[in-house]
Amino acid sequence: MKMNTLKPADGARQDRKRVGRGIGSGLGKTAGRGHKGSFARSGKGKIKAGFEGGQMPMQRRLPKIGFRSKRALDVAEVLLYQLDKLDAGTIDFAALRAAKLVPSSAKQAKIVKKGDITKKFVLSGLLATAGAKAAIEAAGGKLEAAAGQE
Repeated sequence: MKMNTLKPADGARQDRKRVGRGIGSGLGKTAGRGHKGSFARSGKGKIKAGFEGGQMPMQRRLPKIGFRSKRALDVAEVLLYQLDKLDAGTIDFAALRAAKLVPSSAKQAKIVKKGDITKKFVLSGLLATAGAKAAIEAAGGKLEAAAGQE
């Protein structure tokens, strides 16, 4: 074997297609683009994603799902372990706001079980998840519902 006798395997290298170079090439006249239409024109061969030829596209035919309640923005979540940092025996919404645990835009607060508490608290007028309520009662505290809540 000599370097000057090396050549690629048969079919490994194909000649570039020379479109629009006469009838004998097989790609003359319309150069493989067919007749008329947007794909025959230069620079017009792209259609936007989701376009279905004028038919109502799938993303517009299907119903919209999902909903994000604007009322959810009114309820601030307070984590259980954050209550341990407070000194008060009775905690209400005003105490949480004073401790900067709830933003000024919130209208209610909900205690969520994350972490543990060691102190005994009486929570008045606050919402709580079932797990948080059980943890508060296990620590010797209790939840008092405000008027209109229950």
